[in-house]
Amino acid sequence: MNMILSIIKGFYTTGRHLFRKPVTQEYPEYRRPLPERSRARLILTRDPDGRERCVACYLCSGVCPVNCISMQAIEAPDGRRSAAWFRINLGRCIYCGLCEQACPTSAIQLTPDFENIQRDILKLVFEKEDLLVDHGGKDPTYDFYRHAGIITTLCGKGSHENETPPVNIKTNLP
Repeated sequence: MNMILSIIKGFYTTGRHLFRKPVTQEYPEYRRPLPERSRARLILTRDPDGRERCVACYLCSGVCPVNCISMQAIEAPDGRRSAAWFRINLGRCIYCGLCEQACPTSAIQLTPDFENIQRDILKLVFEKEDLLVDHGGKDPTYDFYRHAGIITTLCGKGSHENETPPVNIKTNLP
């Protein structure tokens, strides 16, 4: 009896949808609104002064579960670190967002731009020049070197935002 009842329910569902007019949305003309936190194309952002945010700390490369990110670090004469080259293979990327969460400088970010289709898979290997954008992304006012406490030609020890001056440890001795 249950088997016959379930078959009748299945035919009822099929019959109900059989005579409905299909809804077709033409893709290039109508783009479905994406969820607010959707993750797709990766970008490398800049700080408010227009310099690259990436300090080549290798955290994004280390946390990536499919090892699609690689880079090499260099240090400028003023003490700032940056990536000499930054490469990501979007053909291997699973868009998990772990690289964005691991980045201490908010340099690497995921955008809702999902149109990354290529016929040749080698065209999905993006270099630093392909990923750099001229804005700060989701947090445009954040500057890592103003808060990090790293000595550069711009700021010395104890002169960063919300940082106390260094303590002379000899004054703490009994």
